Amino acid sequence: MRVSPQKARLVLDLIKGRRVEDALNTLVFTKKRVAATIEKLLRSALENANYLSSEKGIDVDVDKLYVKHAVANDGPRMKRIRPAPMGRAFRYVRRIAHIELVLAERGTSGESVATVVGAEGASAKAPAKGKVTGKARARAQGKKPAGKPKKKFAGAK
Repeated sequence: MRVSPQKARLVLDLIKGRRVEDALNTLVFTKKRVAATIEKLLRSALENANYLSSEKGIDVDVDKLYVKHAVANDGPRMKRIRPAPMGRAFRYVRRIAHIELVLAERGTSGESVATVVGAEGASAKAPAKGKVTGKARARAQGKKPAGKPKKKFAGAK
């Protein structure tokens, strides 16, 4: 979305943790330009959940869905130049937001039963496979890695 991530986060914070019906109602009456786009994204996620329940045979109660995860991350920045007096140029940045929305089904006692839509985008990435060095192993175990001791100099430079 061609909007600053900070502006998108203002609207996303309004709907985090709410039921989908309440979130849609909030977005309709929010006076921010990005609210219309987030509403469209939320409706798309709701239709995806409806598709999963009807066509794919996954047991999803669409009435119990809520917004589990809503994040606006930085996208690539477009650098632009505006002419300034006396042959100079002022640079400004047009920001882009990547918006992630995850819906989940809430149980009767309030706990999250299952993540339905967007779970693959919000899940943590797998660590890169490679050789584990002694320093990385020591860091993972909470120990100070062994290495050369730092030299201490007397006096000020």
